[in-house]
Amino acid sequence: MATTSTSALAAVDSEPVSEQPVSAGADDIDVPPPYSVWKPWQKKLIVAGAAFGGFFNPITAQVYLPALNILAEEFDVTTAEINLTVTTYMIFQGLTPILFSGFTDTLGRRPGYIICFIVYISANIALALANDYEDILVIRCFQSAGSATIMVICQAVVADVITSAERGAYIALTAIPSILGPSLGPVIGGAMTQYMGWRSIFWMLTIAAGINFLLMLLFIPETCRKVVGDGSIRPPWWCQSVYQWFYYRRHPSVPQNLNSLEKSAYTTDEGKLKYATSHLFSSFALLREKELVLLLLIGGTVFTGVYAVGTAMPSLFKELYDFNDLKIGLMYLPLAGGSILAVVFVGPGMNWNLRRHARKLGIVVDKKTKMDLRQFPIEKVRLEIAFPFLILGVGIITSWGWIASNKVEIEKVVMVVLFLGVGLVGVNNVVNALIVDIYPDTAGAALAAYNLAKCIMGAASSGFIEPMMDGMGMGPAFTLLGCLYLLLVPIILLVMWKGVVWRTSRHARELRKKGSVLVRQEEERQDSLSDTDVATIPQKNTTSTEILPAEKEKTSKTS
Repeated sequence: MATTSTSALAAVDSEPVSEQPVSAGADDIDVPPPYSVWKPWQKKLIVAGAAFGGFFNPITAQVYLPALNILAEEFDVTTAEINLTVTTYMIFQGLTPILFSGFTDTLGRRPGYIICFIVYISANIALALANDYEDILVIRCFQSAGSATIMVICQAVVADVITSAERGAYIALTAIPSILGPSLGPVIGGAMTQYMGWRSIFWMLTIAAGINFLLMLLFIPETCRKVVGDGSIRPPWWCQSVYQWFYYRRHPSVPQNLNSLEKSAYTTDEGKLKYATSHLFSSFALLREKELVLLLLIGGTVFTGVYAVGTAMPSLFKELYDFNDLKIGLMYLPLAGGSILAVVFVGPGMNWNLRRHARKLGIVVDKKTKMDLRQFPIEKVRLEIAFPFLILGVGIITSWGWIASNKVEIEKVVMVVLFLGVGLVGVNNVVNALIVDIYPDTAGAALAAYNLAKCIMGAASSGFIEPMMDGMGMGPAFTLLGCLYLLLVPIILLVMWKGVVWRTSRHARELRKKGSVLVRQEEERQDSLSDTDVATIPQKNTTSTEILPAEKEKTSKTS
């Protein structure tokens, strides 16, 4: 039995859990298999499709805001009551992905897409036909549940197909919707409410989501690595696009099963469902990791500024500049412009910094294969790029409070909002990429936890910024928020310093856990054999030699 235990642990230790290629690779272990079989143009289309799907959550939250006053009048409720439809939306926006991410990390991204799009489209139709306040309040919860989970799935898709060496630009691309939505939503919502009525907002969302859903059903492939590996494994029928279904009908020889180390957990429908159910609250389990908690604190705190400024802008521009609803909505566009500039600088910057550190360590960077991040300082690589954007955010959000409250020229306010988008969105993109880097196998669960942190802290900032401005004044209120950003500096330095140590410790726990599972499975298999079965079955030297690649390689080298 000791031989079995040693062999199992040796096989597990041959490659870290977070860096194992899921699908079977070449026999020559010196040549790492490609991380993904998708061609560059295919990866761009997959990520673009994911980014389009991720657009619905943020724009749904904001496009509705210009209609609040009209809804309150039509349904004869108070402003506080109609604002509850916004509060419940944000609550479900944070909670639903937490509950659903474990399923999408195991059963596949496409089943999650299908369920969430059906819920989201149905909710939009129901909202467009709603005739009383209670209907709006309840249906908005379902609308939030569908759209929020779609966004988390979209971000996880990037982790499925993109390596760390090229992740910077792709993560930045998927971050665009989370910023453009809040920026463009009020403009679109204000114009549609004014000229076509508030119900047109939900019909517009229904049509746009329907187009995305149709394209996803037809073309977007399954990318979850527990289902398709590097993309070369044939997924089960419920994870296939219409195009894939016809393709596999013509090419039935494409392999369907995962490698031997994964079969026991994933090949049967019962096994998949049992595994997914056991990981229902996997996002909460990740909160035990110190590194992730600190990253959530960094990203969530930065996002408080985005929500605080966005919440303060309507009352500010109405009182100081006497803007109407349409002009107020247009003032969100500079934030969108800053977000685009952040994407332009952050993505290439992260990729450049990764190559720079790799050269120092003598590591060859190949975008087609997955890097071994066990001893690579990925935290330092990513967060070095975040520092200048954080300092920019501190200066801009502090100056925003004083400039806006003194009724300076509107051109200066526009420039401040523009650079605010650059600074805050830049930090958010870096944190988003780092979370995917250190949790590639559970990207959906980790990003769901990040989404929850942003929603909670964003909701809090939306609630406390108005009382702070009333009690302290706008300048001191945003100065205090800038000081809060400065407190993130030692936290970032701590993550850069201890990140590799924490990841190594987590990796060791994963090895022990997976090793014990393999040993237990082998013991149960041997115990199930009766003495008669053992006598009649031809015996091998060791059972583990047949199933474990690490032992097989060791034996061949000895001979």
